[in-house]
Amino acid sequence: MLGLVTGASSGIGLQYATQLARDYHCDLLLVSNQEKELVQVAENLASAYGVKTVAHYADLSLTDAAENLYAWCKEQGYTVDILINNAGVFFFNPYCETNIKRIDLMLQLHVNTVAKLTRLFGEEMMARQLTEEEAQQCLCGRKRMRGYILNMSSMSAWMAMPGIQTYNATKAFIYNFSKSLWYEFKPKNVGITVMAPGAVDTELFGLAPNLRKLAVNLTVSIPPEKLVQRALKNMFRGKKADTPGFVNWLATPLLKHTPDWLVFLAMKYVGKYQK
Repeated sequence: MLGLVTGASSGIGLQYATQLARDYHCDLLLVSNQEKELVQVAENLASAYGVKTVAHYADLSLTDAAENLYAWCKEQGYTVDILINNAGVFFFNPYCETNIKRIDLMLQLHVNTVAKLTRLFGEEMMARQLTEEEAQQCLCGRKRMRGYILNMSSMSAWMAMPGIQTYNATKAFIYNFSKSLWYEFKPKNVGITVMAPGAVDTELFGLAPNLRKLAVNLTVSIPPEKLVQRALKNMFRGKKADTPGFVNWLATPLLKHTPDWLVFLAMKYVGKYQK
């Protein structure tokens, strides 16, 4: 099987690549805009786990990034069995103080590229005919499907939170987009899963190291390796959506009804915890 992982040079994307190679023996097509780091990751994984790896540099925030990546895969003769739409960015800023280019970058990367990659590779997966051997293969206790797509959303999809207004709106799109497509893809024997974690212990959110450690100890934040392990199991089992953590699961409905005074309080203090 060949897994395509976007944002694979670090953080959660690196974990997806590592666990697909280590635990599922998947060959890998790794995509990132960090070329040097990406090449090193590809070499390390190939050496450590004996899988084939390809490092492909690409800026997925460009308007035609999805079409170019899909066309390149076709030219190279790659058949993608697993698509992990993981690449993302995060910033905390009042909307009218945010550079237009940064807004455009986030919208392109989280919305357009995810939607287009899902469309292009999803159609190809639906048309695929598995061999008899492939059809009998079991992954996480379930028979193999024609293809798998995993999209990364966030608990912030339910939050009306100033400062991350563009981020949470794009994550809401990914969440509802993916859940809706589950009903279209399942009859075609293609799986699509969306993960909506709370805080994840990476550098993406710009927390200071001591606060990152505290968040993990309090189980408010989840280490990337645990998140990815759970996400891949959900994907191979054909689960529609998941929010890890019992506390997060309980809190999700409450986020939709956050009182205004609490939002204003958060606005006042949250910026202090950024680097």
